[in-house]
Amino acid sequence: MAKIVFKELTSNQNVLFPVSLSEKIASNHPVRVVNSVVDALDISSLLRAYKGGGTSSYHPRMMLKVLFYAYLNNIYSCRKIEKALQENIHFMWLSGNSTPDFRTINDFRGKRLKENIKSLFSAIVLLLQESGNVSLDVQYIDGTKVESASNRYTFVWRGSVEKNKAKLESKIQAVLSEVDKHIEQDKQERTPDTLPDMDSCGLREKVSALNKRLSGMNKAEQKQVKKLQEEYLPRLAKYESQLEKLGDRNSFSKTDEDATFMRMKEDHMKNGQLKPAYNIQLATKNQFITNLGIYRRAGDTGTLIPFLKDFRETYHRQSFIVVADAGYGSEQNYEFMENAGIEAFVKYNYFHKEQKRAWKKDAFAIQNLYYNREQDYYVCPMGQHMEYTGQRKSKSDLGYVSVLKRYQAQNCEGCPLRSQCHKSKTNRIIEVNYKLNRYKQKAREKLMSEEGIYHRGRRCIEPEAVFAQIKHNSAWNRFRLRGLEKVKTEFTLVAIAHNLRKLAKKNSFLLFLTYFWRITFPKEIIEKTKDVLKIKMDNKRAA
Repeated sequence: MAKIVFKELTSNQNVLFPVSLSEKIASNHPVRVVNSVVDALDISSLLRAYKGGGTSSYHPRMMLKVLFYAYLNNIYSCRKIEKALQENIHFMWLSGNSTPDFRTINDFRGKRLKENIKSLFSAIVLLLQESGNVSLDVQYIDGTKVESASNRYTFVWRGSVEKNKAKLESKIQAVLSEVDKHIEQDKQERTPDTLPDMDSCGLREKVSALNKRLSGMNKAEQKQVKKLQEEYLPRLAKYESQLEKLGDRNSFSKTDEDATFMRMKEDHMKNGQLKPAYNIQLATKNQFITNLGIYRRAGDTGTLIPFLKDFRETYHRQSFIVVADAGYGSEQNYEFMENAGIEAFVKYNYFHKEQKRAWKKDAFAIQNLYYNREQDYYVCPMGQHMEYTGQRKSKSDLGYVSVLKRYQAQNCEGCPLRSQCHKSKTNRIIEVNYKLNRYKQKAREKLMSEEGIYHRGRRCIEPEAVFAQIKHNSAWNRFRLRGLEKVKTEFTLVAIAHNLRKLAKKNSFLLFLTYFWRITFPKEIIEKTKDVLKIKMDNKRAA
């Protein structure tokens, strides 16, 4: 039997010349991309967040590198980041062997970055644009709902709060009416009709006045005043506080008051259960995230305008083209994009259904009825005129007012097609929004054009693919922090990590690094890659 030979173990052997950590890291490793990008950032606004004095602080540039690289590697816990700084050679190299503890990392993430994280994100996007990786001329927009870190069964509903508050006000009115029988002054100052509008401050003043007159009351009345002060007043203040937290929402979570209960796509129980969540909106180009927003509204329709305004505020310009699905196709959104000079490739409800034969052949559908533009009337399938009878205004939950013109048939009684036409007991009435119809026609022409077909196909592999990569590949499908500001910081870090990961995977990252002169590669490697990458970059710019 041949002798077994093992390689010599030298873990305790000393070396004359210490090995550099950089020599242990491959030249094309993602950690070098993170290092180069952060070195290229202007962090003067972040530096101003430090007051100075006292003990020395860890440099924010080093902390940014550590956080970005941790999120790039799906490490979101501050304790795990602390551990990686002590054990992982890449973290040691980035931090220069610094070892901030988890509290320092958490404070930096939650406090220092709060006011600066969005500007750091946009600065990285501008670097990506300058290197030819993204363009801000086109936005592919989509949204998804991500569960918050709050408990699932901590809901507060507007309807329940308003109902309980109304009941409480009735009880307060009954108590005050009983007590005020012996107080002539209060009778003159108050009427039962105005009492339910009293807030907690007014009730507190009323209780204070009643306490001064306790000596003139019997025991039952004194007990009622005590109940008013110790039970009813705190409850009324609680309901007012809850309504203030709700704002224009219908729900919030007790353990994360900024989270709203939403219906999630990931419904494993198949029971339509609502969960506390945030609505994340993304704009992408080449699967790089160019803008993001966190909203407390469940629907996408009301997020588009603030999202586009945020894009302009961030980059001091607006995209020429916006591509989005039917969730954004409202009259208000179309009007905003038209006024802003944006070419909108945005679907609307029933866009795909309109393409089907059954929809086109439905003789009773409003869009298929004959319309006489000169005399302003519609003709039903039986040839009866539907005359204009007036208009009404419809106000959305966002406050936008739409104008709908109303047309009514003269006599539907005895019509053989009535059962197919409508179910109303009166003559058929239709309402038409001509402004929205004009926007739909314009959108339809764009979406069915060659360019529109390209953008529709591209949208499926832009933001939707990015959401899939973040949720599944990055193992990030739930927020770990609570509160809107912390949630914004958390997801912006996730977005930055996604962009850096994409950059590291692209062939052009070598050119990106040498462009900013942050790292030196062997000259022969640079010269060989420059020629190939220059051709690719020229093709991208031409496209």
